[in-house]
Amino acid sequence: MTRPLGASAAVTRLLIRRETRGDLPLLACLAVVVLMLTALCAWGPAYAGGQEDRALRQRVDAAQSKAPLISVGTTPEVFDTVPPALHTADLLDAGRALTGQLSTAAARHVGITGGSYEYGQASLISPRPPGPANTSAQLTVSHLPVARAHLRYVDGHAPADHTPLGTPPQIGLSQATARALGVRAGTRLTAEFAKTLGVQNAPPRAVLLVSGVYRTTAGTDGFWSGRESLDQPSRYAAEHSAGTVLAVHGLVGLDAADLLAGAGVAGPRVTWQLRADLSGPALDRARALTGPLSHYSADLSAALCQGADPVTGDLGCRVEGQATGPLLVTDSLTPLLTAFASQDRQARDLATFAVDALAAVALATVTVAVRLLLRRRQPHLRLQRARGASTARLVLLRCAVAWPVVLIAALLGWAAGTALAPTGTTGSPHPAPAALATAVVALTVPLLTWLAVREPRRPGRLRRSRRNLAAGRRVVLELTVLITTAAGVVALRSQGPDGILGAVPVLVALTVVLLLLRIYPLVLRRVLRGTRRGRGAVAFVGAARAAHDAPATGLALFVLVLTLGTAVFGGLVHRTIDDGLATGAAWSTGADASATVAGTVTSAPGAGTPGVRTALQHLYTLDLTGQADGAVISPVAVVTVDPGQLATVAPKSPLAGTLLSRLATPAGTRTGVHTPLPSLLSPDLRSRERAGGFTATVVPAGQRPQDVTFKPVGTLTTAELHDPLLGPVTAQIAAGTPILITTADAGHPIPRQASGSTVLLLKSSDTATAEPAALRSAAVRALGPSAQVQVRSETLRALRTDGLTQGVGTVYTVSSLLAALSGLLALVLELTLTSQERSRTTSFLRTLGLGGREAGALHFLQLLPLATAAAVGGTLLGLLEPRLMAATLDLQQFTGGPGQPALRTDYSLTVALVAGVTALILAAAVTETALTRRRGLGAVLRLG
Repeated sequence: MTRPLGASAAVTRLLIRRETRGDLPLLACLAVVVLMLTALCAWGPAYAGGQEDRALRQRVDAAQSKAPLISVGTTPEVFDTVPPALHTADLLDAGRALTGQLSTAAARHVGITGGSYEYGQASLISPRPPGPANTSAQLTVSHLPVARAHLRYVDGHAPADHTPLGTPPQIGLSQATARALGVRAGTRLTAEFAKTLGVQNAPPRAVLLVSGVYRTTAGTDGFWSGRESLDQPSRYAAEHSAGTVLAVHGLVGLDAADLLAGAGVAGPRVTWQLRADLSGPALDRARALTGPLSHYSADLSAALCQGADPVTGDLGCRVEGQATGPLLVTDSLTPLLTAFASQDRQARDLATFAVDALAAVALATVTVAVRLLLRRRQPHLRLQRARGASTARLVLLRCAVAWPVVLIAALLGWAAGTALAPTGTTGSPHPAPAALATAVVALTVPLLTWLAVREPRRPGRLRRSRRNLAAGRRVVLELTVLITTAAGVVALRSQGPDGILGAVPVLVALTVVLLLLRIYPLVLRRVLRGTRRGRGAVAFVGAARAAHDAPATGLALFVLVLTLGTAVFGGLVHRTIDDGLATGAAWSTGADASATVAGTVTSAPGAGTPGVRTALQHLYTLDLTGQADGAVISPVAVVTVDPGQLATVAPKSPLAGTLLSRLATPAGTRTGVHTPLPSLLSPDLRSRERAGGFTATVVPAGQRPQDVTFKPVGTLTTAELHDPLLGPVTAQIAAGTPILITTADAGHPIPRQASGSTVLLLKSSDTATAEPAALRSAAVRALGPSAQVQVRSETLRALRTDGLTQGVGTVYTVSSLLAALSGLLALVLELTLTSQERSRTTSFLRTLGLGGREAGALHFLQLLPLATAAAVGGTLLGLLEPRLMAATLDLQQFTGGPGQPALRTDYSLTVALVAGVTALILAAAVTETALTRRRGLGAVLRLG
């Protein structure tokens, strides 16, 4: 009798509804996993993009607060008209004409912060500076509008932008400069500028009126970095005489260049500063700028310049009607973006490990849920198969039950993730991974259903042959996993992680699980031999059942090991970065704070602050000659220190102890100009001169050249070179430059150099003086307002609030929590899946008189090996992974400092995780024991 098609469809729909109601708990598990994965695919990229945007803005804003990252410079031609003329106001307002040559997308993200100009050094004819008769003076004149917010006039007023008719251009000088020149407000300066070849026969002269004297104000934005000459004059040896030259710097108003052009002075160097605006999606805006900036100079030349000069070959350009020389673009933003891209890539690589581990745990949870669902439906599947249902029909039936739930959960997860995702960031939801995760979960259902209901093989072979075949397949599978894992680790160490190699930790976890499945049954069998001699049967039966069930618990063991290993790995990364941040901050500041100024200066008399200990370090750049072979080593960074001061600032520092023991001279020892100075050398400098010392020729101010001899007394170790005391000094030294450290007595014969610098380390002895404001005040009091001050607490706070650092920590925290929840769900499902076998064993023993307490002990003993193996394997995985991937973990990108931070295991977190796994297993044993006690005798007999 044939059943009508409509009736068959109705029966199928009824069957689907019944099975759906019966499978609701397990379908809910699938829905939770799919919802979590799709929500993460929608929310995670947007959140990560926001963190990357914030980190990039932090770096760009910090750099732009010190100096413009993008600038355009040129020299206007003042002799193209008769008489010579220069329209400075129109020229400095040409910002829109310059940014207009960028693409439309790039021009929206760039603004002009202002223009400035500067003349080359002019000889100061009058007044003559006080001091030795053979001293001359060089004056640098510049118009810098942004400097007005960083200084205060204490005598007179600022130079006028529009000078009254008949008066000379006005100039403002710093207090130190006015004292060095012996002038004050109202004094007239006569300066001689360089002549223009082919146009002038003699250097032009111009008169400048000192309108006021200013005092610089200390700031935290780094404005004075590179502009120290505006505050402090410098002296250097004259080239053709034994005298010295006094170099000073002054500020002029807007129309000073127009007046100087009328006096025949050639045009100054005009510079326009551009500021990048990276608000909102910073990474997208940076990418929009990178391309146009690469050919910005060529675009400017093509739009504003004509043919080359037949004599000089230079391009002739016109900006706002003013003839100028070639336009030169200085781009410091692109290197900053390149460095950030490297750091961002490392952050993404670290995040890949956590995300892949979470995906593996989620897939294992899905597998366990589907297996349990099929186990519960096994009698129904057998009955349907006996009634003639085909394999395809059974598979489609299970898909019809599960797929709508999976699809609805995916849509809900995507909607929730999209609603929670931050807007206006570089990142955006990723639909492809969400669709892939949904498809994998959906396809797991028919695959496992097909494996459960497929036609059994015909029994044509002996059982022993089938066992040998199964053992052979297991060996082949294990060897395949081992070889794949080894290849993945080698590839990961050689080329770094990517979308595929980020799954190598999952393979390592699988390898660890396979090894555990081979090892811990052997250990249980040894335990089993010992329990046979005991009186009770509980220990023997528990060990026997655990050894027998070891292969069946492989998936639960994999979930536990991977979850625990990922959490331990995440804790190690977080602890390493956190400790490395403290090291990086200490390296950047050297002590509680550090102050740096250009040139070789000493602390102001009486500038000491009660409760603050200080140590001065002077950096020189010298050419050394080996006394043994006469070889010239250039350049060499020579650092002069006072070992006693360093020991006071850092009494526990190994470097300070070495310097104090090697460089300190006995009391009463006289040190003259020709006395060899004891020195410690860096290994690369020591390797160039194995025997003998070094000699350097220096020219002290106002004196004849003389030689300074350095006597090596030791070689600096790597640990001493990485001592935080050298951090602020090392930041001023180019990479690869040899270093020589000598006593502060060398500071007397070595003259001040423009390339040198002075570093002041500050250490507070009480809480009040440890405040950032107090340390800054002490530093400025000692070295002046142009000192660049770094406070360790502020530097550490900035490092910890960095977007990339916080992003990596958030990814591992969220991934570890979700993996733990998913792993907990998988473990509960797996224990539920295998509980029937344990309950049957307990039921047999209860029919033989086993008590409730012994039943609880039996449950515990059956689950204890799983907990022990998971704890050992997870801990081993978490500690092994970073060592295997040490070559790819460039954590210095996040911490700073002289080298890679040492890997630090978070043992407290590891112990807490192991205790949590053990407590979970104990809770499972207690639950199963409670359920066993509630069963009546009839249920026990049926299970038995």
